[in-house]
Amino acid sequence: DFRNNRLQRALTWNPGGRLAGARHVTIGGNYAYVIADSGLIVVDLHDPLAPVLAASLPLNDGRASALQFRYLFVTDADGLKVIDVTHPEKARLLPQSSLHLASAQGLFLARTYAYVANGQQGLAIVDIERPERPRLIQDFNAGGGLVDARDVVVASTNASLFAYVADGVGGLKVLQLTAPDTQPNFYGFSPEPRPQLIARYATRHPALSLSRPLERDRAVDETGGQVAVFGRRGARPFNGAEMRRMYLDENGEPWHVQD
Repeated sequence: DFRNNRLQRALTWNPGGRLAGARHVTIGGNYAYVIADSGLIVVDLHDPLAPVLAASLPLNDGRASALQFRYLFVTDADGLKVIDVTHPEKARLLPQSSLHLASAQGLFLARTYAYVANGQQGLAIVDIERPERPRLIQDFNAGGGLVDARDVVVASTNASLFAYVADGVGGLKVLQLTAPDTQPNFYGFSPEPRPQLIARYATRHPALSLSRPLERDRAVDETGGQVAVFGRRGARPFNGAEMRRMYLDENGEPWHVQD
């Protein structure tokens, strides 16, 4: 609120100009994943006033990123790529994870699907159940109804899942992804989306980005810190150490199924 904003800058940090051109940041626990001119910069923020450059990876004109569990999904001029951030200081691009998209911009992850704003192609819907090898399900442009997709967020209302698309010069568009009459398995864990363009709103200027939706119930961040609580009583969510025991062995490496 500009009327009582008493925030003051406590630190300016750009070691060797590595963060020049910074244009997108994703926070995961105590780490910031920043997309800049030089690529992806991973910043350790355990001590916020003494940040540490933890890792860096080159990208081809990086655009945006989104974090799910131990994978960071990023978009650049090549399309969609997946980076293993199980150990953020050892971030690495998964070798067979690159998926070509014509104009990948903002993206949103919802369970086993990634939704990527893909310019004139509309909304790219990608199966990420196996993050090492993402698979394009469809490029949906609503028969020309999506013309300049720049960003997308996904949220649910009652029994339906919706995608809100910042469609650039096309304004704001709303897609219904699942509904009882289009997807019989709408109550499943991750039903396959069956998108329909259901609403549009003309904006005064090109719609370029959208705000993050509000997590409900007992969401936690990557450290196990609780994000929000909305009127629920009962068991607490897992903390960070408990979550790590579910996917890392005694050596701190991901569990693997033995043949």
